[in-house]
Amino acid sequence: MALDEPKDSDDLFDVKGHKFVVDKVFMEKAQTIKIDFNGMGFSLDSSIELGQGGNCGGCSGGTCG
Repeated sequence: MALDEPKDSDDLFDVKGHKFVVDKVFMEKAQTIKIDFNGMGFSLDSSIELGQGGNCGGCSGGTCG
C-alpha cells in the first residue's frame, strides 16, 4: 500500500470519503480487497496469496532486506 495518483490503468474507489487507487489488472485478479486498520497499521485481505512478510518494516516480496 502506498500513496499514489490515479493513472489510466487504475480504478478509483471512494469509501466513506477515503480514495483508493487500485491497478485494474490487479483488481481483476483480487476480485475483492478488504482493508482494515487495527491501530498499529493496515491489514489487506484478498483472494490472491501474497505470502507472509517478516516482522520488520522493510519487507518486500516476502523477504526482509
